[in-house]
Amino acid sequence: MAEALRIGDFELRWLEGGVFELDGGTMFGVVPKVLWAKKLPPVEDNYIRLPNAPVLVKTPSALVLVDTGLGNKLTEKQKRIYRVTKEWDVPGSLAALGLAPGDVTHVVLTHLDFDHAGGVVLKRDGRRELAFPRARHIVQRAEWEDAASPNRRAAGSYWAANFEGLVQGVNLRLVDGEHTVCEGVTVHPTGGHTRGHQVVRVASGGQTALHLADLLPTHLHFNPLWVMAYDNFPLDAIARKEELERKGVEEGAWFTFYHDPFLAACTFDEKGNAVRKIEMDRT
Repeated sequence: MAEALRIGDFELRWLEGGVFELDGGTMFGVVPKVLWAKKLPPVEDNYIRLPNAPVLVKTPSALVLVDTGLGNKLTEKQKRIYRVTKEWDVPGSLAALGLAPGDVTHVVLTHLDFDHAGGVVLKRDGRRELAFPRARHIVQRAEWEDAASPNRRAAGSYWAANFEGLVQGVNLRLVDGEHTVCEGVTVHPTGGHTRGHQVVRVASGGQTALHLADLLPTHLHFNPLWVMAYDNFPLDAIARKEELERKGVEEGAWFTFYHDPFLAACTFDEKGNAVRKIEMDRT
């Protein structure tokens, strides 16, 4: 999907998590269409086409997958509703890199919405099984609790079928706050998008990459006020974006993206202009 990003001794890759279309207004919230459509023209009916691109972080001692894509369990009706234009194929992406799902040591779930956690469990020969059977899955406890007992607003995004087979203390690690996944990879709770939303920091050799997940779904959302209608706590999202973006710009960090149709990663200047870029393959 994109060329590799080197962060010190680490290598970051983007995998094929499926492509869908969402209403542009929901992705840009209160931002008028006359503004966002100049940056991301809708395809039709006000919809915009977005990838779901899990980030694979290869370190000398671990293989960490950040989010899992749409998965292969969507019904034909769901595919029509979410206008899926490209199927999920994380196993195929891994195979192209000479890897297998069983090689993944950790799965970091920034949150448990279906487009990020849909690939935790896959469907094979009519049965469901964990897609990454040897991996420890890292989730904020608050997120897990909300997914287990969702409110009316969240119920449509938290799908129980995506969490079958995850058992705390076995292949699921519930964390409360900042947590070291492996050397050089840490998670940090933010809230904002969901109550238990977390972001990922990758650091090696004096270099840094920040994955802000749905706080910064595309590089076009750099303006802290450009938040999504999907954000459950928009004022929290704005505050956390301001803080994390400021720190990231100051240290020259790379920002990586999950939903960006144009860029897989970039660095920003103080005004939010993308400076160094890794483009997303749009074929």
